[in-house]
Amino acid sequence: MKYVLVTGGVVSGLGKGVTASSIGVLLKGCGHRVTCIKIDPYLNTDAGTMSPFEHGEVFVLDDGGEVDLDLGNYERFMDITLNRDNNITTGKIYQAVIERERRGDYLGKTVQVVPHITDAIQDWIARVAAVPVDGRDGHPDVCVIELGGTVGDIESMPFIEALRQFQFRVGPGNLCCVHVSLVPVLGVVGEQKTKPTQHSVAVLRSLGLNPALLACRSQEPLADSVRQKLALFCQACHIAMVGKYTGLSDAYLSVIKALQHACLKCNRRLEIEWVEAAELEEEGKKDNPEAYKQAWARLSRSDAILVPGGFGSRGVEGMVLAARHARTQAKPFLGICLGMQVAVIEFARDVLGMADANSVEFEAATEHPAVVFMPEGSTTHKGGTMRLGSRRTMFETMDCVAAKLYQVDQYVMERHRHRYEVNPTLVPQLEAAGLHFVGKDDSGARMEIMELQNHPFYVACQFHPEFKSRPGKPSALFLGLVLAASGKLDGYLTGNTIKSPARAPPRKFARLPDGTPLPTC
Repeated sequence: MKYVLVTGGVVSGLGKGVTASSIGVLLKGCGHRVTCIKIDPYLNTDAGTMSPFEHGEVFVLDDGGEVDLDLGNYERFMDITLNRDNNITTGKIYQAVIERERRGDYLGKTVQVVPHITDAIQDWIARVAAVPVDGRDGHPDVCVIELGGTVGDIESMPFIEALRQFQFRVGPGNLCCVHVSLVPVLGVVGEQKTKPTQHSVAVLRSLGLNPALLACRSQEPLADSVRQKLALFCQACHIAMVGKYTGLSDAYLSVIKALQHACLKCNRRLEIEWVEAAELEEEGKKDNPEAYKQAWARLSRSDAILVPGGFGSRGVEGMVLAARHARTQAKPFLGICLGMQVAVIEFARDVLGMADANSVEFEAATEHPAVVFMPEGSTTHKGGTMRLGSRRTMFETMDCVAAKLYQVDQYVMERHRHRYEVNPTLVPQLEAAGLHFVGKDDSGARMEIMELQNHPFYVACQFHPEFKSRPGKPSALFLGLVLAASGKLDGYLTGNTIKSPARAPPRKFARLPDGTPLPTC
């Protein structure tokens, strides 16, 4: 089942109902079976006792349901027959939850808006969406949901939170958000103003819903410059930067620039979610529970995760947790230098069963050294003793994501800065479990690029690709990360040109590791 959510911003009365009906007609014209749900965030159980001056016509359905006039639009546009359950109101939801509480269905729990009201909304949507409305047997293919009111209204908050959770429930690619907004024209200047729409989209995104499409209403057709401006504002790519030095962005300046170059190439606006690695750890939960929740919230709402380089043990366990989250939740991941090492450590622990696997940099006496000190390094002098500068990385196979992104023959030249490497003796076990090292140095003994099979994009490298990224020629691996976060990687690898990307896949990880719901802000 696919879902299309239609929301509205700036002002009411913009035609969300007609927009939802039109989307339904287009989908039906493509051969899909469509049903519709209208959400009215008022406390009335139905529209039967409401004055036409307040809410317009009361539309009557076959089952006697007195509903919002938009359901009449749905029936006329799509030639379907709806029932009273296709109109959800706050009154209906609260009435159902209170009746369950009186029956004792909640087993003595404190009944709250989250999770009881939001769960009831989600269950109602899932149940009604499966009911055929076209006179044929079988479930509909698509459910169009219209959320009444405007984004930011206090009455709509439980429904927005429920729909935010619902996108995780239905899975990636199964919910598309269309936002209807106003682009006013100032009478004196005659210029179309995008600021109200920008603010409306920003509010919607802050509540956890990212619009894939904008339906803009204006007195005149939108100018091309306005279209481009709104597209740039809405098509944002959220990258979680899980690092040790997040308090000073200049510590990752080249990484930020490389991300900007890749987003420029993909017509995306970069939004970096700064995540202090130490705040993801269990110790961080004890020291500062609120920072722990917020760190996991930023990680979960991101479109992709990037773990950059660094030195020292502080925050490494948080990076390991971030790598595990990306691997298990099918979220695009790029690890650089230390980021590759923590990805290997995480895989050795969680997949190979080596619970104490670690780097000798952090635990010299570990029984399972996943990362070891390079033989040519110096243990007495720090400065100038690392493996530095441009080095050749040979591809073991050209049938891998990294090789296709680089679009070169056999090898690439990238800059290095490290003194630790993946333990060569552990490589056969890692590759047998699905973690493939597709790039190695000239000798074939030093691991340079790794990829995880059966994952949208889980790539890491020992070198620092950010140092050679340019505005007109973004780093291949950074480009791959942004493409994967935008849902466009497969098309790019098969030869399609980069166009304005669609919405990034919905985030799946909606709770903390212990099951606690994440905050919405």
